[in-house]
Amino acid sequence: MAHGISFAAALRVWLQIALLSFGGPAGQIALMHRILVEEKRWIGEERFLSALNFCTLLPGPEAQQLATYFGWLLHRTKGGLAAGVLFILPGAVAIMALSMVYVLYGQLAPVAGLLFGIKAAVVAIVFQAVIRIGGRALGSLPRRAVAAAAFLALFLFNAPFPLIVAGAGLLGWLSTRTGSTSFSAAGHGTASRFSDAESALGVDIPAHAQPGGAKTLGIATLLLLLWLVPIVILLALLGPDNRFSEIALFFGRMAVVTFGGAYAVLAYVGQAAVEQYQWLTTAEMLDGLGLAESTPGPLIMVTQFVGFLGGYREPGSLSPMWGGVLAGLLTTWVTFVPCFLWIFVGAPHVERLRHNQALSSALAAITAAVVGVILHLGLWFAFHYLFARQLYLYIGPLELSLPDLASINWIACALTAAALIALFRFKVGAIGLIFGAGLAGLGLSLLH
Repeated sequence: MAHGISFAAALRVWLQIALLSFGGPAGQIALMHRILVEEKRWIGEERFLSALNFCTLLPGPEAQQLATYFGWLLHRTKGGLAAGVLFILPGAVAIMALSMVYVLYGQLAPVAGLLFGIKAAVVAIVFQAVIRIGGRALGSLPRRAVAAAAFLALFLFNAPFPLIVAGAGLLGWLSTRTGSTSFSAAGHGTASRFSDAESALGVDIPAHAQPGGAKTLGIATLLLLLWLVPIVILLALLGPDNRFSEIALFFGRMAVVTFGGAYAVLAYVGQAAVEQYQWLTTAEMLDGLGLAESTPGPLIMVTQFVGFLGGYREPGSLSPMWGGVLAGLLTTWVTFVPCFLWIFVGAPHVERLRHNQALSSALAAITAAVVGVILHLGLWFAFHYLFARQLYLYIGPLELSLPDLASINWIACALTAAALIALFRFKVGAIGLIFGAGLAGLGLSLLH
């Protein structure tokens, strides 16, 4: 398959994709399809769809993993590393620079106004994700029931995200064991039009993509060491209560439980980083998501912004800026190294499991639960943006967080309504919406 495609030519294409990969995973996957399938004709349609189905089975960012997968198919391990790293690099550099600007100048009125406007666009984009993913994933009553149960578990009981994922997956798996077809589907996050696609990977698999004992074990060992050794060293030298140890442990754990795409990651990070660890506020989380939406690369690069603020505010013996930089880099490392592990080690084996009905049903149930999780994320963002104060009610096992209606911000409401109209009525793209809302916020700050 790789005959006639030089590694240098592939590098140029991966860099082109990385620099143009705005708009979240849907836009990034569409971009790869246009370049790799339609323009370059390096990847066939069936192979592209089959690889996409496989990548949606994995935790983490499916667009970055899809790029890594195709790089691996074309030029073995070095191709996968090149494609995956280049996909991450522009966004990582941009978010690091913007994080520095944010902590230095974020309180200035023009910058604060710009970010205030961007928050309105982010709220609208999250609700668009609910509708888009829900339209694909909630085609039956049992799936809608799982989505509702996931939402209520978060909204009423503040249930941990990993528990919701585990419960939904177990339910989907058990449904197949009992003969039910309620959750029969392809992998999570896949559109129905992919489910009947013929798998081109079942035949003509390149030799290096075949499962191999010693080679696979060597790659797995190396990647596991690269992923886990920094975490172990931090724990040994600094202890589990140190800020850098907390960041390494949390994002390392996140990398293996965040099925369901970027917004599921955001829900988990928002729940833990804001409420449990208090590394940043909800408003700052919204700011970070706005920055990630407007830069190339995976949307979950917002995790680097979260890690940066965590390290900046508790840098230990370092200066705040160096603490932020190192914490941001640490976050990116422990988040993305497992993505290469899943591809290099799991691809030849898990591709065969894609047709396993029990696994497919478990992942379909997880996808349904993720819709409820994203809906909760959208409401959580909206409450904190549209209202200045929140009311916290604890009634037995219930843990309710509701907005104080007397603290409503009418300007935020107007900006959010305008963003929703632009997105749903006039079909404005995410990047245009981000910049337009940001300029509106900047204009309002200058008027005041």
